[in-house]
Amino acid sequence: MTDSQTDGRCGWCGTTDALYIAYHDEEWGVPEYDPRALWEKLILDGFQAGLAWITILRKREGIRDAFDNFDPEKVAAYGEADIERLLNDPRIIRSRAKINAAIRGAQIWLEMRDNGEDFSAWLWSFVGGAPIQNDWSDFREAPVKTPESEAMARALKKRGFNFCGPVIVYAFMQATGLVNDHPRSCFRYEEIRAMGASRTFTAKA
Repeated sequence: MTDSQTDGRCGWCGTTDALYIAYHDEEWGVPEYDPRALWEKLILDGFQAGLAWITILRKREGIRDAFDNFDPEKVAAYGEADIERLLNDPRIIRSRAKINAAIRGAQIWLEMRDNGEDFSAWLWSFVGGAPIQNDWSDFREAPVKTPESEAMARALKKRGFNFCGPVIVYAFMQATGLVNDHPRSCFRYEEIRAMGASRTFTAKA
């Protein structure tokens, strides 16, 4: 019997860390359609590169506060003084490359918005406008990347985003509900499946 079958949820979140369990039970896999929230999650996943997600989860509120609650208008305007401030803030991942990537990501997000492109609809177009519903018996069956995450990663990089390889992007897709990777044995499987059926974007090229 797998971990996911013994406690009724995906085994990756364990059974002892309340923060990780709450993240699984309340957030992971819920379809996200808000363009700003999607951008925030993409940046947080970029900060995760080379680290465990629980590290980011424990620092998330501090990172949000340090980055002005991920307001793209404010982050896009950050200059060297802001970068130095962030590099000296122990609440965040103090990587100049990742900080610069967040700032550039905000600028790209604003460029897309100002050009009439909906960041949310654009991301959802990579899955045809509706969540991919997988059917795993165990969470370990889920892949680390897919053709969809590879295509999204290429498109993000072409736009100028960084720290968005296909593995990071697939983790982002799982977390934001573009794909439902809860196994059938998890109590969230059917709940997330129902959420995904309630709204569909018209896919854009």
